[in-house]
Amino acid sequence: MTTKIAWITDTAAQLDESFIRKHDVHILPLSVVFDEGVFKETVDMTQEEFYDKLRVAKTHPKTSQPAIGEMVTLYEELQEQGYDCAIAVHVSSGLSGTFDSSQTAAQMVDFKVYPIDSKIGSYPMIKMIEIGNELLNKGHDVEEVIAAINKTTKHSKLSFIPANLNQLHKSGRVSGTQAFLSNLLNIKVIISFDDGKPVMKEKVRANKRAKKNVTDLLRSDMKKGTVPEIAVIHCNNAKDAESWKEELLQEFPNLKAQVLPLSVCVGVHAGEGTTGLSWVSY
Repeated sequence: MTTKIAWITDTAAQLDESFIRKHDVHILPLSVVFDEGVFKETVDMTQEEFYDKLRVAKTHPKTSQPAIGEMVTLYEELQEQGYDCAIAVHVSSGLSGTFDSSQTAAQMVDFKVYPIDSKIGSYPMIKMIEIGNELLNKGHDVEEVIAAINKTTKHSKLSFIPANLNQLHKSGRVSGTQAFLSNLLNIKVIISFDDGKPVMKEKVRANKRAKKNVTDLLRSDMKKGTVPEIAVIHCNNAKDAESWKEELLQEFPNLKAQVLPLSVCVGVHAGEGTTGLSWVSY
């Protein structure tokens, strides 16, 4: 008897509609809290609407994870639809409590859910769902799929470069002095994920040097293993992301590359104009 398995993720993955339909993925929206209310990502606002709000916001917005009640409701609906279990790939627990809430919600219902801490966000979450589906289609059981996805979390990379430190200052990540000096001296910080948490790795002068630093990280992984595909990620900065993509394809013509927006919840902290790279090495 074939096991019917549901896929669940949150909007940190930024899946497009074709991917959602192809893999039958159920989405739990993350939210942004402005003075005028709570807005669910992809449901109550588009990326463009978010950045319009962010530019004029008098109070710095906050981010919010999906409510446990929403998760419980989804799990119960999936059970009613005849699913035997679900695999839930969530944004890093170092960024959000979504993974912990998913575990709690799973214990509250009579339905088997396998919550996975991606230890990252964005593009690698997409690859985890793709890898899982491929293994299921080849006849692997759920436990083997979970093990493979957890292994993938250890080989997933994401680094980004905020255009400035204004939003990081507003969200309390850096001091006002740091933000002022960074803007004055054109100092760029490079933020990379380290064991599930975003960490400021480098400070360099000028965006060009920052991009080279991140590209060097990619080159290093390419020397150690295989990186068939990358994603150039951004916060409402598709133009610069496309330009970076073209630069990379000139150096690596056989590389598969795409441009992906980051979740607006990243935009709350990193700010508009952010760009970066993400990949999974094998």
